[in-house]
Amino acid sequence: MFEATIADGALELHRPGIHWLSTGWDGGFERAAAAYNITVPEGWERTDLGTYISERRERAGFTASGPTLLTGVEMRHARGARLDPVVAYATVGLSNPAALPMEPTGAGEERHDRPSDVGTVNLLIGTTRCLSKAALATFLGIVVEAKTATLLAESGFPGTTTDAVVVGSDEMVEPATFAGSATPVGAAARACVREAVRASFRSRYAEREVASSVADAEHGVVTDRRAEVFTP
Repeated sequence: MFEATIADGALELHRPGIHWLSTGWDGGFERAAAAYNITVPEGWERTDLGTYISERRERAGFTASGPTLLTGVEMRHARGARLDPVVAYATVGLSNPAALPMEPTGAGEERHDRPSDVGTVNLLIGTTRCLSKAALATFLGIVVEAKTATLLAESGFPGTTTDAVVVGSDEMVEPATFAGSATPVGAAARACVREAVRASFRSRYAEREVASSVADAEHGVVTDRRAEVFTP
């Protein structure tokens, strides 16, 4: 399976020969031995992200490069879940929720930007199945869908303004042609994401309240516009 290690505020998910797909900074497809989720300090304003990430990996003693996500959430709130060929690790912060009302008023996008340590929902997911690029993209969609469903159930928000996901598959093992929710790998991913996101959420918010609306949050956005609907 994948090996997870936390050191100096960085979580490394390691397994040689993995094909990753990241939605984070400098994302896309990448072959690497590891992926990372790194906590940044309060008031962090670095813009040289590549240099900063290398510094943090070196400081933590991690030698492999790979796709990396950044968050204001401390790694003591990271939680993992494992089922069959899938493992998932989540950190959940909701200081910047992104609301999508089903009955928009048409007033536009309401934004709030109070200086704060911005949280996010970050996920690192690995599977010991070989997925094609198309199947890995489907796998990513399954993961995001499960994250959204879990957050809605726990907090009433579908996500934040900065959510990011890294998914990885082992190219040297048994192939899986499909990765949708009805497949073994997709079903396992849904369960792992649900459990990891829920556990991290309950850890981080065990002694703090979640904002009841974007107006009450430290940051956030409400997509409160209507799009034109037409028949093609």
